[in-house]
Amino acid sequence: MAWMLYGVTGYTGKLLLDEAIQRGHRPLIAGRSEEKLKPLAEAYNVEYVAFGVDAAAERLRGLGVDLVLNAAGPYLYTGAPMMDACLHAGAHYLDITGEFPVLEAAFARDAAARERGTLILSGVGFDVVPSDCLARYVADKLPTATHLEIVVDVLGAGGLDSGASAGTLKSMIEMSPQGGRTRRNGTLVPVDFGAEARRFRMTDGQDVLTMAIPWGDIVTAYHSTGIPNITTYMRLPPFFIAYAQRFGFLLIQSGRSAVIRSTMKKLIDRFVPGPSEQRRRTARSYVYARATDASGNEAEAWLDTLEAYALTAKTGILAVERVLEGGYRGAQSPAQAFGADFILQLESTRRYDTL
Repeated sequence: MAWMLYGVTGYTGKLLLDEAIQRGHRPLIAGRSEEKLKPLAEAYNVEYVAFGVDAAAERLRGLGVDLVLNAAGPYLYTGAPMMDACLHAGAHYLDITGEFPVLEAAFARDAAARERGTLILSGVGFDVVPSDCLARYVADKLPTATHLEIVVDVLGAGGLDSGASAGTLKSMIEMSPQGGRTRRNGTLVPVDFGAEARRFRMTDGQDVLTMAIPWGDIVTAYHSTGIPNITTYMRLPPFFIAYAQRFGFLLIQSGRSAVIRSTMKKLIDRFVPGPSEQRRRTARSYVYARATDASGNEAEAWLDTLEAYALTAKTGILAVERVLEGGYRGAQSPAQAFGADFILQLESTRRYDTL
């Protein structure tokens, strides 16, 4: 079946293309810039097509692809238009976002996708495959759960030099005006940056300091588990958490300036290369999830897995392969579509019930 990788010229897009080629695929590659696409297509011996998301609805129907994997962020701008284009063309839509408004937009299209017999599956990368799978796992262990806590730790190996791609940082900038979020009684509610700073024990035995952030699981885990109260945390340096607690409102206000956002994104494009190949090979990522119920019962588990970008390349293409096998429709999270053990397909990934 024919499928398209859109946004292939970015850092993560190239990793996805490498993984796809290694697994025997020849996707049609696409993006806005023919200048960037043409040499990439020649290097990998694949076809290419250049168009922006504003023309996606018109172009997809004529291309006859069965699936689009969208790797072009920020997804606040590319997600909904490409979802709608896929619905129009009768193609499956996948992306690697963790941006909660985009994930909400995906689930809002559930009825339309079911009617068209297609799948909308956002978050098939590090956002949010490992955390969604672990959330589903602990929820299945405690069906009476009313609260869920999820912790993501990408600092465990490498500290502050862990790095991020230009695309990730630009998405963070575009998301900054949204502020923090958590889920309470089934509804997303605002939280201040730096709020709910807490310590959790991770797989290396360390009690790490974390801060509540609007990780994609405040949307996806709600759908995959049905738990109405969800808070997601990330391990961050203590000085950063202290800064966010004091000046978080300034981050939100500055992020509302289009001029400031544009300037910061230009600087990122110029100076941010993304994590090195060595880091992708050697670093580790960790996830923790705990479900609790009204009687004080709890179920918890830990996950030790690949570096975030290496993981995204692998789970993104594995998800493409699963969906092309057929039988999927509607809007789903990764754990809904593929089950809690999907993440365990990755080499050297381990899940722990106790430490």
